Amino acid sequence: MVAEGVAYRCNCSPERLEQVRQEQMARHEPSMYDRHCRERPSGAVRPDEPHVIRLKVPLEGQTVVHDVLKGAIVFENALIDDQVLLKSDGYPTYHLAVVVDDHLMEITHILRGDDWIPSEPKRTLIYQALGWPIPVYCHVPLVLGPDGKKLAKRHGATSISQFRREGYLPEALFNFLALLGWSPGEASEQEVFSREELIARFDLGRINRAPASFSYDKLEWMNGVYIRALPVEELLERLLPFWQAAGLVATPCPPTERERLRRLVPLVQERLKRLTDVIPLTGFVFRDVQTPPAELLVAKKTTPAESLAALRQARELLAGVAPFEPETLEAPMRALAERLGLKAGQLFTIVRWATTGQEVAPPLFGSLAVLGRERTLERLDRAIAVLEREAECAGAAV
Repeated sequence: MVAEGVAYRCNCSPERLEQVRQEQMARHEPSMYDRHCRERPSGAVRPDEPHVIRLKVPLEGQTVVHDVLKGAIVFENALIDDQVLLKSDGYPTYHLAVVVDDHLMEITHILRGDDWIPSEPKRTLIYQALGWPIPVYCHVPLVLGPDGKKLAKRHGATSISQFRREGYLPEALFNFLALLGWSPGEASEQEVFSREELIARFDLGRINRAPASFSYDKLEWMNGVYIRALPVEELLERLLPFWQAAGLVATPCPPTERERLRRLVPLVQERLKRLTDVIPLTGFVFRDVQTPPAELLVAKKTTPAESLAALRQARELLAGVAPFEPETLEAPMRALAERLGLKAGQLFTIVRWATTGQEVAPPLFGSLAVLGRERTLERLDRAIAVLEREAECAGAAV
């Protein structure tokens, strides 16, 4: 480039460059190189002395950047700096490196955020100086956070690995990002697309001109859609690393444990928005739970004595039902609630608190089946003891 006269050597010291910058600021002029070395005779700067190489930007005329979304963007050459291409340590600057890299990789289209537009003429001039074809440019609007500001780390995950650790599926994130600032077409309400569908339908002309807002609520909704669509066995494989990372399941997973997990997956599948949600939902299956205080074991509109009586009878019923499976547990438990004069929800809430130690859990009877009869009865016995103490303190007849 130096030999062909489209670039030149510059050995201006940092002190001189700073002085020029201060003088330009005092005159309220744009801060840029004053082209001092450009006007010096050829050979004034020796190749073996410390120097940089600068692009020789045309002094007159205009540089036009052609953009798919914005059309022709015109820049006055007089306002474009003679940028440094090669630093004094021999390393190229970003603008030279990226142009060479893209050209050698035969890049045909370049999509960047529109905050890159001000520096685009620098790269366009380098392409022209090298005589290389300029790729198709498309500067897309920035993605904003929910607060309307440029998306940043403060808004949440900013790397693919972080999204993965937070329980988002790659295919859901792919789908979500494709719709971030792009629409599939007029009157289309479809939001969930396969990768193949998106590739077939994507068109640069449908990119929105206004900034898009990154909504974690929508990403979680879409992630939940993808989770619910997974076959049970595949979802098990996706969930297993999260159970293992939480220390709930051994690595490698024993076959007997895998079978229990396989039974657990359908119970939680409808409730998951992220894969990480499985940990608080299912922790009660893997580790012992603290028996809730009495106030959580008393159903609404019942006394401690009434809830205690209900829990005792539920314990007796569950001790004898065979096989201990969801299909054989639900009907007799509903019949018990009716005999006790309780709503099914009242009885089930007491049993859920007693056996899982939490208000929100997978479907009750599937949970009990996965827990197994022995652990279920053990937890019911502890809850009964808590209610007995409460009833005694309240002076109730037990």
